[in-house]
Amino acid sequence: MLHIVVCIKQVPDSREIRIDPKNNTLIRQGVPSIVNFYDMHGLEEALRIKDETGARVTVVTMGPPPAEKSLKECISLGADDAVLVTDRGFAGADTLATSYVVARTIRKIAETWGPVDMVFCGKQTLDGDTGQVGPGVACRLDLEQLTYVNKVVQVDEEKRKVRVHRLLEDGIEVVETSMPVLITALKELNKVRRASLPGMIRAARYKPTVWTTADFPDLERAKIGLKGSPTIVAKTWVPEVKAVKTQMITSDTPEAAAAQLADQLLTDDMQKLLDWSSP
Repeated sequence: MLHIVVCIKQVPDSREIRIDPKNNTLIRQGVPSIVNFYDMHGLEEALRIKDETGARVTVVTMGPPPAEKSLKECISLGADDAVLVTDRGFAGADTLATSYVVARTIRKIAETWGPVDMVFCGKQTLDGDTGQVGPGVACRLDLEQLTYVNKVVQVDEEKRKVRVHRLLEDGIEVVETSMPVLITALKELNKVRRASLPGMIRAARYKPTVWTTADFPDLERAKIGLKGSPTIVAKTWVPEVKAVKTQMITSDTPEAAAAQLADQLLTDDMQKLLDWSSP
């Protein structure tokens, strides 16, 4: 039986995010949290493989205790188990420290529930937007990695092969590799299912496994949390919104409108040139 791990993150709903005009920071109070959009497509693909092969799906997230709600949502959709990694020692982690903890968690999941064959992550998170954690986890676990995947063509459990389509700027790349493998999912990968009534009932009763720093006795403290995060945000700001002067061009024919527009552009450019050259 295949064992698939899906990495998710609970993030602020980007539709509700507001910026504090005084200090230019996110206002998180009163902003609802959701499962990261791209992670949901990774989960959906893992569940599709489960439907076809009977695979086991384990979901994991690192975050504060309220992230349990997001794990329950994944259980309602069909995941088998969920792990919440939470501790004050993990707070303030950047992508380097996060990938370290998530990789160690996947190792512990393999020790607890059996070897991991596939790992799914979202392409990136809506809040950090870096796309670094998935590849970072793959490097730490020495996994083959397939990024920007918009289609899983075949998962051959017997031959332990995976074939996918990767969406690149100049086309589609067809790639085949061996398990174990880490895949980062695009939104084009699939359409996320809705939870069933039995799934919602199971999720309401389900209690995720909770691991803290105490459950990782050999964890290197210098690599977690703020201490393990070399990334520094030196400054944040909100772009200034400037009023734009507009001018309507009306003419009887398209040709006359085009001529009027050309004259206006030439006039504007000449004025800019004069302003630039004047002492």
